Amino acid sequence: MDGVLRNGRRRLTFRTCLELSHLLYVMQRIVKHRLLVQECTISFLAPSTSRQLCLNNTAAVVVSSIRPYSVVPPSSDPEEKAMLHRILRVDHAGEYGANRIYAGQMAVLGRTQTRPVIQEMWDQEKKHLTKFNEILAENRVRPTALLPLWNIAGYALGATTALLGKEGAMACTVAVEESISEHYNSQIRALMEADPDRYTELLQMIKEFRDDEMEHHDTGLENDAESVPGYWLLKNVIQAGCKAAIYVSERV
Repeated sequence: MDGVLRNGRRRLTFRTCLELSHLLYVMQRIVKHRLLVQECTISFLAPSTSRQLCLNNTAAVVVSSIRPYSVVPPSSDPEEKAMLHRILRVDHAGEYGANRIYAGQMAVLGRTQTRPVIQEMWDQEKKHLTKFNEILAENRVRPTALLPLWNIAGYALGATTALLGKEGAMACTVAVEESISEHYNSQIRALMEADPDRYTELLQMIKEFRDDEMEHHDTGLENDAESVPGYWLLKNVIQAGCKAAIYVSERV
């Protein structure tokens, strides 16, 4: 009898262990399910790279709510389309040339105390150029055919003026940024006269870039641009070149 009871207890204990093991497994599954649901909810409300459990479900919802946005309104009118293409083409050329100027300045003054000042302005110009590259591609606007020329001329202008020292580089910056700011202002006036509501986003972008260029202009003056010998002559020569480049880039 004692042996039977002992065997029964052993069988009962074994069966109980199985049931407890199964119960623990079920509880673990429930906890994991709840954690997964919680993770999904958090990821949806506040997406984070550290939460990837719900990537397939959540990302699709988040991405679907983002619509591509253009600063240039679509146009079927040939005259308006031609005007917008001229604006985008010349602005892209200007930002491209400015990038090459700063590249030339950095090649000469990159190891001097002036480097941080030039680098900060150059970084902003890089952002401008990236934006115009995107807009040109999105709207199928042909860039100016003179980019190879502006590549060489911009770099040469930046490097040559930098050889005059920090003051020469800053004088070049003042001259170029003043020309670009004035050109942006003329575009703003033209778009405001045409239809400010239709060109709201484009106007906002141009005004933002114009303000950056004016800031660069002021930075040049703050860094002794006017102290370089022959400042006014140098400035006028550079600005004459800028006006010619603007005129040609709009048309070629």
